[in-house]
Amino acid sequence: MSGATWAWAGYLLWLLAGCADFRCHRRSDLPHTSGLAESLLHVLQMGLMGTLVLAWLAARPSLPLLALSALLVLVHALAGYADTRTAWGRRPVTPLEQHIHSVLDAAPWAALGIAAYGQGGAALARGWTWEWRAPLPPAWAWLAVLLPALLLCMVPLLAELAAAWRARARRAGG
Repeated sequence: MSGATWAWAGYLLWLLAGCADFRCHRRSDLPHTSGLAESLLHVLQMGLMGTLVLAWLAARPSLPLLALSALLVLVHALAGYADTRTAWGRRPVTPLEQHIHSVLDAAPWAALGIAAYGQGGAALARGWTWEWRAPLPPAWAWLAVLLPALLLCMVPLLAELAAAWRARARRAGG
């Protein structure tokens, strides 16, 4: 298998871990426990990693892309800590969910290390110049990356957010 195939397989496993995490949230009744505060942190985390994935699809490897990636991964880790602090004491976080979080927390760091190692030469060659890929990857590549993320993570995220929003509205109204 090629490096791209392995990367895609790792990406899918990461997305499956995200989907499993949303199932854990649902089982622990997140909308009525840690609620909207935790769900909004999930939106932030998804936005950070979504930005990272889109950046790697659209830009050529460069030092600015690696720096942006490092910043997004760091902020994602900090948001993950805030997420856990928000859930702590408000809803049960099972050992299974904790192990899933280990995958979700470690995968971006591992991907960053692999990208820096694998693309470091190309990044150094471009220096501090940001360049868009020309041509952009074909439509099938965008679909292969974005469709699984939409189905496995975005749909559950939006369902969780909507449920947390409804639960908050019910508490406020009655």
